[in-house]
Amino acid sequence: MANEANTGDLEMLQQHASHWNDISRAWDEAVRNVCEGRGVDNRVMSESLTADRPPSLDPVASARWAARSHQASPWLNEEIGRRMEDRLQWIRLQPKSWADWAPVSGGLNTHRLLRTRYDAATCAVIESTPAREARAREALQAPWWKRLLTREALIFKAPAPGSLDMLWANMAIHTADAPEALLRQWHQWLAVDGFLMFSCLGPDTLRELDAVYQKMGWPPAHHDFTDMHDWGDMLVQAGFAEPVMDMERLTLTYESPERFLAELRSFGRNFHHQRFANLRGRKWYAQLIQALWQLASPNHDGRLVLTVEVIYGHAVKPLPKIKVAGETVVALQDMRGLLKARPAPDAQIK
Repeated sequence: MANEANTGDLEMLQQHASHWNDISRAWDEAVRNVCEGRGVDNRVMSESLTADRPPSLDPVASARWAARSHQASPWLNEEIGRRMEDRLQWIRLQPKSWADWAPVSGGLNTHRLLRTRYDAATCAVIESTPAREARAREALQAPWWKRLLTREALIFKAPAPGSLDMLWANMAIHTADAPEALLRQWHQWLAVDGFLMFSCLGPDTLRELDAVYQKMGWPPAHHDFTDMHDWGDMLVQAGFAEPVMDMERLTLTYESPERFLAELRSFGRNFHHQRFANLRGRKWYAQLIQALWQLASPNHDGRLVLTVEVIYGHAVKPLPKIKVAGETVVALQDMRGLLKARPAPDAQIK
């Protein structure tokens, strides 16, 4: 009888603890909004507790990473951005207005490539925090005396709905705590026939590191990454059309565990909600260094091997589908799109 009571009490405590963790995460989100001058948004608090995110991703950890400033963009993100920029050669539409989502982490050098490709277009830079925006201004904005002599085509504010011909988001959405809401926001900013270009990590990323952690009996090393086909479904749900998804696997090699860990920290953090909650000690770190030698491959001269799966996505904003009823309400930007002539189906892709 006593054992049954203890078991019931334990289950009740576990339920309360889980509920408190959810409340704590929402509270951290609200505090962060206040600190950044956005105020407490009940809608944001409620959305942070919904399933509109990868199921294992902790939104508080994601927000902390989004607030972290970078002096230089991770080289891996720059490389992936360069590969995605090369794909623009197949798209005929020359944007007159486009936006770069989070270029500080996505790639400052990649942003410059895009500005060169679309040198006559206006560009909006959108960053998540004032610190990151300041870094983007420092790296990308022309000196003040040049801005006095020429028209600055770079702005640092959110675009108006329906104003963009292209939205560029390199290596960002896999860290978002509400990716479906983010896709809907991007869709709203795009004009009819405007297009989205994005990249993110896929589920095969860090599979070697996963195997090491499982063998050592440690909590997960990272949150789950979304499959390419699921991203395609989410694009359609967000209102996009003609989604084109592509994937490639990159193999990275490192000469030592220390070099491996240093680069891994620059790429991101562990956002899994079941990650180890406390600080690790020197003994565990020594175990980690020893365990990472399991990644050494004789096929790569004994170097440590890591797989990165990269997903590329492209989709177009179509004409809105208007359901005609006795009384129909149509947004102004959608009405403008309906009144414009739609180009032929093959006008977008060479």
